[in-house]
Amino acid sequence: MGKVAILGSYVVDLASLVDRLPIPGETLLGSRFMIGPGGKGSNQAIAAGRLGSEVFMIGRVGNDFFGQMAIDNFRREGINIDHVAIDPISETGTAQILVGQDSENMIVVVPGANSKVEIEHVNNARAVIQGTDIFLTQFELGMKTVEYGIETAFNLKKLVIVNPAPAQPLTREIFPLVSIMTPNETELQSLTNMPVDEIEQVEKAAKALRNLGVDQVVVTLGRKGALLVNESTVQHSVGLSVNAVDTTGAGDAFNGGLVTALAEGKHIKEAIVFANKVAALSVQRHGTAPSMPLRSEVESLDHISNK
Repeated sequence: MGKVAILGSYVVDLASLVDRLPIPGETLLGSRFMIGPGGKGSNQAIAAGRLGSEVFMIGRVGNDFFGQMAIDNFRREGINIDHVAIDPISETGTAQILVGQDSENMIVVVPGANSKVEIEHVNNARAVIQGTDIFLTQFELGMKTVEYGIETAFNLKKLVIVNPAPAQPLTREIFPLVSIMTPNETELQSLTNMPVDEIEQVEKAAKALRNLGVDQVVVTLGRKGALLVNESTVQHSVGLSVNAVDTTGAGDAFNGGLVTALAEGKHIKEAIVFANKVAALSVQRHGTAPSMPLRSEVESLDHISNK
């Protein structure tokens, strides 16, 4: 069992299903409303935990109903919450999500207590980070804290994986500290200011990211799979053909699968194949954290190759 430390966000998802996404100023009637755990850090923690990783969550929630929901859910999922703090003032983060029948979505995140995860919080979790195989973080917390977390994990000689979502500027000196960066096409474009409309452009932009110092880049391409670019390899792993009903948590599912496979000692190419299967299973269900598959479900797809 691999050990993974995740510095990241928790938000409660407030999701509505609609026939199509609204235009500005338009009111639509929805067909279904769902409430559940979310946030990129939490989603990735739950994904990795269900796949067999021992997960240590580092984050913050509010002292409210949604915060208690978070704590209860982490406990049910078997995630270590010794470093999930409860903020006495700020509310738990929320995400308001609209999902259309074509599985496309629109999301508004209000960070709440996530914005109060400070450098001191990372220092308090230093021993936890030291005892794990992989450190994973995203960009839904304050960037000073995220960058400090990356520096801390790098100095502790951990494999540092950064999912740069949502896209935000990153201090140039941080890029060389990142072992693997996992942007989607939009995030890659934001980080490099380069077009990504064609696979050749994605490859070129990923190489530009490597030129900034990132060791390996894994670009998630949705239903098209993922593109690996490192010093010796450019490899496109195609996605599985599935009937997607909700793509909201696909990137988080992929990252949870990737860190699990790598923490177990799999080669990066094998880990991407595994992560593609995890993402393919997740998009066939509604919701974010609830859509994360179990290890047994992923293993049932072992006869399928998506190299």
